[in-house]
Amino acid sequence: MEARAVARQVGVPATKVRQVIDLVRGKPVGEALTILRFSTRHVAKVVEKTLRSAIANAVNRDEENPVDAEDLFVSRIVADEGRDLKRIRPRARGSSDQIKKRHSHITVVVSDGADDPFPAEAEAEEESGE
Repeated sequence: MEARAVARQVGVPATKVRQVIDLVRGKPVGEALTILRFSTRHVAKVVEKTLRSAIANAVNRDEENPVDAEDLFVSRIVADEGRDLKRIRPRARGSSDQIKKRHSHITVVVSDGADDPFPAEAEAEEESGE
């Protein structure tokens, strides 16, 4: 089962967010939360908050088949470009330069590994291995 959470319009450029999310991609959620908690990057707090939201979404999603938070891992995490805020900076002789304040969207998907999103590829790997 998969669950996701999205943080939109985070006031940090996507290139800086990607440096943090590369540390936690594919890790169990307990280890990922520990890495984010002790990271010195400012955006790690936003990524941690989004990851906690995805974990809560997974745990509270289905009452018939409860999921334990310790069984989850970060199956996919991406940082996409958001909208740029355009600002003006005065320059010499009455001219101006444009400043772009970049934003990003963070998407976190956690999974327990119970269902394979690509079953055809798994079957092909099993057949080629025999």
